[in-house]
Amino acid sequence: MIWSYLIHLSYNMWADRDVPGREEYLSAKPYLRFDDHLWNDLLKEMKKAGINMIVIDLGDGVKYESHPEIAVKNAWTLERLKEELAKLREMGIEPIPKLNFSTCHDIWLGPYSRCVSTETYYEVCQDLISEVIDLFEKPRFFHLGMDEETAQHQRHYEYVVIRQYDLWWHDLLFLVREVEKGGVRPWIWSDYVWRHPETFFEKMPKTVLQSNWYYGSEFKEEITYVKAYLDLEEHGYNQIPTGSNWSVQENFEKTVAYCKKHISPDRLLGFLQTVWKPTLKDYRESHIQAIEAVSRARRRWANM
Repeated sequence: MIWSYLIHLSYNMWADRDVPGREEYLSAKPYLRFDDHLWNDLLKEMKKAGINMIVIDLGDGVKYESHPEIAVKNAWTLERLKEELAKLREMGIEPIPKLNFSTCHDIWLGPYSRCVSTETYYEVCQDLISEVIDLFEKPRFFHLGMDEETAQHQRHYEYVVIRQYDLWWHDLLFLVREVEKGGVRPWIWSDYVWRHPETFFEKMPKTVLQSNWYYGSEFKEEITYVKAYLDLEEHGYNQIPTGSNWSVQENFEKTVAYCKKHISPDRLLGFLQTVWKPTLKDYRESHIQAIEAVSRARRRWANM
């Protein structure tokens, strides 16, 4: 059973400007926002909690050999990344890469975030995916993101890009193929299914690992975000359901209980905990609480 935790090396995935009344960390910055001391502390806590997989949102936090121009100031060198990946494996924590190619969360691509669906864009995406697969030594999964590509989610942006209809599918399937070329299984956020269920189940390959997400406390079928777990199960997709302490502290444990009851063990690969805060000391308590929730859920798992 996978017990995974999403952590951000780069947090350049939201608005490309500061927005009054919103947290500063939600806007992109030209430098890395990452605390090494907190990172090491959190790894120790994850190991104690029984977390056996970490999904690292890399973004522009790495000086890629193929595209060093997108790296922010103080981004990790390739040597540093390899050292950290080796450390994770020694701790028994499987590292999984994440690069979010949703146009809602691709500020990290720098100038290429304004080249979406062009030949230049496809070449850059291909280069980055191939390089990251090599850096992670052919990981089991590669998380491509692909969530929240809507006008509403980009309402604070100065530059808005939304792919729709066949173009969204063309680009998603291009990214999926690039991951599969490297012998790795693609993994995405599943929220496209909330708004386009018929198209989703017609076109989404079963090879793509699904992470539906819901961060509330009530698990009722009439809630679209909850029903998606049932619909994905009905259509035979492998799932890693995602919880968070973003809204309520009890969400992750309730997610685990609900999904164990409603998803076949053959298709329920595990769970992903998300905190949606940068890896900075000001947000230490949020990370600790999220990790503790995984620990509690794991202890109760066998008795559910």
